[in-house]
Amino acid sequence: MLKLSGVLPALVTPFDRTGAIDFVAFGRHLDSLRAAGVSGWVPCGSSGEYNLLTDAERDSVLTFVRDQARPGELLIAGTNAPSTAGVIANTRRARELGYHAVLLAVPFYTRPTQAEIIHHFETVASATDMDIVLYSYPGKDGVEIGYEALDALADNPRIIAIKESSGVLQRAIGISTRYAGRIQLVSGSDDIAWDFMQWGADAWICGPANCMARPVCEMDAAFRRGDHARAKEIMQVVWPAMNVLESGKFVQKLKYGCELQGNPVGDCRMPFGPLTDAEKAEFAAAMQPILAWA
Repeated sequence: MLKLSGVLPALVTPFDRTGAIDFVAFGRHLDSLRAAGVSGWVPCGSSGEYNLLTDAERDSVLTFVRDQARPGELLIAGTNAPSTAGVIANTRRARELGYHAVLLAVPFYTRPTQAEIIHHFETVASATDMDIVLYSYPGKDGVEIGYEALDALADNPRIIAIKESSGVLQRAIGISTRYAGRIQLVSGSDDIAWDFMQWGADAWICGPANCMARPVCEMDAAFRRGDHARAKEIMQVVWPAMNVLESGKFVQKLKYGCELQGNPVGDCRMPFGPLTDAEKAEFAAAMQPILAWA
C-alpha cells in the first residue's frame, strides 16, 4: 500500500488579471511551499477551484505540477467529476501523467446512497487500477462516506486512505480504530489536525498550507519526532487563523493569505465573490503570528 505522510498542500490555482492560469505565480508558489517542507502536491482539489476549470485547464495544471515535482515528492491529483464515467476518464489521465494517487469525493450534485457510493468507487478502482484517497466532506457534498461504504471498501487494495473533513473528531477516532492497517486516516479537518495526529493521521492534505506552510510543516515535524507538546503549541498559534478560514469563503481567504505572505496568486473565479474589507481585516489579524513566524 502506498504510504501517505507529511503535509500535502491542497493547492490553490493562481490566476492572472485576465483570469487565465498564472503559471509564473504557480511556480513561485510551489517553490515557497517546498522550502517550507511539504512532502508532495495535491492539485485540482476544491481549494484549487477544479470545478471552475475547463478540462484543458485541469490537464494543464496537472501537467505543470507533475513537471515541477522532484523525486520523492508525492503526487495526488484531484480527478472529481459529476459522473462515474467522468471520474474514470480524469483518473486515467492522471495515471498517464505519472500521479501516484487520486483524491476523490462523491460525485457532486448527486447525493448518492451508501450503496451507490460503494458501486461508484469500486467501479473507478476497477476501471483505472489507480490508488484512491477517499474524501469525505459532508458539509460540501451533502453526504458522508459512511461506515457502511467504508466497511465495503476497506479491503479493496486500491482504496488506500480517507481524507476526513467532517470536522467531527469522533469520526477520525472511529476510522483510525475500525480500519487500522486497512485505510489510512488523513487529516482534512485543519482546525483539529493535532487531534488527528494523536489518532494516527500521518498525512495532512492541508488547504491552509498555501498561506501558512512553515508553521504547519514545523508542527508536523515536531509531532513526528515525538515532541507532541511543541506540535500542540504550534496548533494553538495557527488555530485562530484556521478558525477564521472555516467560517466561510475558505478559498478566497487562502488566496488572500498568500497575498499577505508576499506571494500573490490572484483572485478566485466567479461565482466566488471577493472578501469584504471587514473579512480581510479579520483574517489579516488572525494571520499576524503566522506572518511573523521565525
